[in-house]
Amino acid sequence: MKKYLLILFGLTLITACSNKNQKSDAYGTFESTEITISSEANGKLLKLDINEGDILKSGSLIGFIDTTDLVLKKEQLIAQRKAISNKSANVFSQIEVQKQQKKNLLIEKTRVENLLKNNAATTKQLDDINGSLDLIDKQIFSIQTQNSSVFNETEGLTKQIEQIEQNIKKSYIVNPIEGTVLTKFAEPNEITTFGKALYKIADLSEMTLRVYISESQLSSIKIGQKVEVLIDKNAKELSKMEGFIIWVSQNAEFTPKIIQTKEERVNLVYAVKIRVKNDGTLKIGMPGEVIFK
Repeated sequence: MKKYLLILFGLTLITACSNKNQKSDAYGTFESTEITISSEANGKLLKLDINEGDILKSGSLIGFIDTTDLVLKKEQLIAQRKAISNKSANVFSQIEVQKQQKKNLLIEKTRVENLLKNNAATTKQLDDINGSLDLIDKQIFSIQTQNSSVFNETEGLTKQIEQIEQNIKKSYIVNPIEGTVLTKFAEPNEITTFGKALYKIADLSEMTLRVYISESQLSSIKIGQKVEVLIDKNAKELSKMEGFIIWVSQNAEFTPKIIQTKEERVNLVYAVKIRVKNDGTLKIGMPGEVIFK
């Protein structure tokens, strides 16, 4: 009798374990979108105030790269632009002088024309005045051409200054998204270059559970569907969480070796992504299970 009870207990335990193993519809691991933040400038990394595990806010200043050379170059260009601006002011003064001479000649022309009507002046006098007016117009045009060249040179320097200001701005390392620092690749006092990775960050407030299902399960799921997600609470218990299907692969793939599906004999499976709100217990790479409601 005792032997019979032991056998019955063993069968019950096996059945319970079997039921537990068959309870979930799919299995997978948690992942998150990881972003590698790289340097946008060249130079010595003077500060990078982060550590792995730090939670950073979007827009926070976390470090900067030496900008000494850029600042000196900017000051040099500003001085050049100022010198050219002074030259431009001198050009405008010359134009004003020529306009005043032209104004005087027009008055003289009017006087000579009146005298000519009374035969008190000669035609040559009027011709000389008209020639002088034509010469002044040409001189004004020539000076204006010089001023156009000066203006273009000033504009070129202004664009160079704006470019340097943009490079200086890029020397300040501003965190782009709110998230947790996963890996730190650089340290202060190191020389960095454009495109060199500084740190990796991910928003862990929501995690994605990637699972794999068989073709026979496709008809029972849809985008936006609410599902039940299970994770290990301890050696014997599971914790339940709520999730939503956000993506279903359009193409089948061979079953990944690390994944056990409900039907292990299936060779081709479809990947499914489930978004789960993270209360702090979920970690990248953690295994998870899902039940399709």
